[in-house]
Amino acid sequence: MKKRTAITAVILTLIMTFMEMSALPAALFCNIKIEDIDPIYITLMLNFLLAFAICWVCRRFLMKDWQFGLQLKGVLSGLIKYGLPAVIATVAVTFAFCIGLMPFDNKPTIWRVVIEGIVYYIGVGIMEELYLRGLLQNIIAKWFGERKNAILYAILITSVLFGLGHIFGALGQPIATVIAKTVWATALGVYFGAVYAVSKNLWVPIILHLIINLCGIPFCFSTSNRYPTIALIACLVSYVLLAVYGIYILRKNNSRDNA
Repeated sequence: MKKRTAITAVILTLIMTFMEMSALPAALFCNIKIEDIDPIYITLMLNFLLAFAICWVCRRFLMKDWQFGLQLKGVLSGLIKYGLPAVIATVAVTFAFCIGLMPFDNKPTIWRVVIEGIVYYIGVGIMEELYLRGLLQNIIAKWFGERKNAILYAILITSVLFGLGHIFGALGQPIATVIAKTVWATALGVYFGAVYAVSKNLWVPIILHLIINLCGIPFCFSTSNRYPTIALIACLVSYVLLAVYGIYILRKNNSRDNA
């Protein structure tokens, strides 16, 4: 890997991380109100588009030899092979949220459900997988070089950072929720990272990331922003199991490669 490519990848990772965490620069000039949609979601999505544009420019002109794994070939087979556990977990967690948030006391417009519950999470999935798996995980793996378990170490480090990054989104929640969310986000990072490593296709964890985030749709129908106890337990159990599955498929893939 060329030195310029490596430096660009590190800088791009930092830029995209800052943009997601701060909502800047879009937060400085964008405050659009549409129906009952919280304006912050419009701001964040605009920021995602700006980040994607920066990423495209860097990939096109400064890091042409960087392999994100954004090819369409292998997406369907990867989803079929590694996606069922994520679907099962999403169904279980969504059911837990519905039970915990009932009776629903909010009647959102269809626009709010679509934007806050689906479109926004498409942007989140692409954004986070681009800079965490497509950039950071690859950077760390390259730093470890040919050492044994280099990819596993890269996945674990990236996942811990992914988990810590979710603390900001949980601020204001009870401490138990903050801790639980950090743990399960770390566990999900292990799953996404492992799927990316074995499929070598970034679209697979992007789509799985979106699927798992869909469990947040019930919040559109509630005025509460607190995580019900049953949902906390469901998330912890389901996502830790996904992490275990991620380690399993990674080990299995490594054993096959070394055979």
